[in-house]
Amino acid sequence: MILLPKLQNLPNNLPIEGAVRIELVEGIPLFHASSTVQERIETLLEKQQSSLLNSEEEQELDLYEEIDDYLSFINRTIRNLYLSQNQSEEKRSLFY
Repeated sequence: MILLPKLQNLPNNLPIEGAVRIELVEGIPLFHASSTVQERIETLLEKQQSSLLNSEEEQELDLYEEIDDYLSFINRTIRNLYLSQNQSEEKRSLFY
């Protein structure tokens, strides 16, 4: 049984609509942060390199990292299920 990680909070600046985009890669739907969210993350990372982030910005960046980990987990799970399903179908086709 696969247990999804639980997100505790979402960043206040995270747009509720359009935060995630879906991309088809070899027929597998993969979830990624939208360009708007990616731009915000890049802004925070650039600021972090040039100066210190305030505590609110640090928390926001940490929450975006959690979301990225969550989406990566979902994408790996979907990809693994797809590959497992494909292998099962290939084995069945050998017997018929």
